[in-house]
Amino acid sequence: MSTIQFNRITIIGLGHIGSSIARAVKQLRLANELVVTDGSAAIRARAAEIGLGDRVAADNIEAVKDSDLVIVCVPVGNLGKATAEIASHLKAGAIVSDVGSVKGPVTREMASHLPKTVHLVPGHPVAGTEDSGPDSGFAELFINRWCILTPLPDADAAAVEKLATLWRTIGANVETMSPDHHDMVLAVTSHLPHLIAYTIVGTAEDMEKVTEAEVLKFSAGGFRDFTRIAASDPTMWRDIFLANKDAVLEMLGTFQEDLSKLTRAIRHGDGEALFDHFTRTRAIRRGIVNLGQDSSGANFGRPTEKLPQDKTPAPSK
Repeated sequence: MSTIQFNRITIIGLGHIGSSIARAVKQLRLANELVVTDGSAAIRARAAEIGLGDRVAADNIEAVKDSDLVIVCVPVGNLGKATAEIASHLKAGAIVSDVGSVKGPVTREMASHLPKTVHLVPGHPVAGTEDSGPDSGFAELFINRWCILTPLPDADAAAVEKLATLWRTIGANVETMSPDHHDMVLAVTSHLPHLIAYTIVGTAEDMEKVTEAEVLKFSAGGFRDFTRIAASDPTMWRDIFLANKDAVLEMLGTFQEDLSKLTRAIRHGDGEALFDHFTRTRAIRRGIVNLGQDSSGANFGRPTEKLPQDKTPAPSK
């Protein structure tokens, strides 16, 4: 049984990540009181209906009153505004965190609004699905997934460790790095793949108009997986690309150079270059599986229907 780690925890924003944190905190009883809120009245009503928190606050200011830990789970484009709104209403010693996929500029903006009496410990749980909304969350989302904490150099070490303990308790592996380094790493591992997915699915939509539905009808696993990535929340990803544009543009330039090399190899029939490249990338996939970040099961671990068995009696000899 988990022990209470905070007297009061507040979660602002009840989308997929926020509602998953709420479920995990409540299920493990990590706070004497869990307060939740959202900018949407309809989502607040739904949160009350499904019991996401011990109390659903009417607004952000009410929600953070006397809270020991505030986790702001709103799109990165709204983090600065939300932080400015609650800044003067936070209790001394409170920890403020977030779950945004961009850290450098966002962390600096959040820090500019907060008083010196509170502790800013930004975070990014590298987890989630393409679903959104308060009903999409589940308590087990963070098990064996990474949560990256990006405290500024002058951050209080005890506050960082206290937040890290909470993330570990709900199942996550915790890594600490600088905000700007985080943005470069995530530009490669998350942001660029999403940009490519959106582009490929958009290209397929254009092709769909001239192939009489064959693109979608015959979509194999690769294209299907691209559509899953491209189904993510458009507001969230718009804000991510705008906030992390420098790192994304740098990685996009590197990707374009690599794509040009593959283009030349295909044009010139350089099978050895293609084989070497595919061998290296296959090894990366194996490394991800070995680290427990994905399944090695057949069909990427997806459930597969079985063919019906023939129950016709075998002919007698």
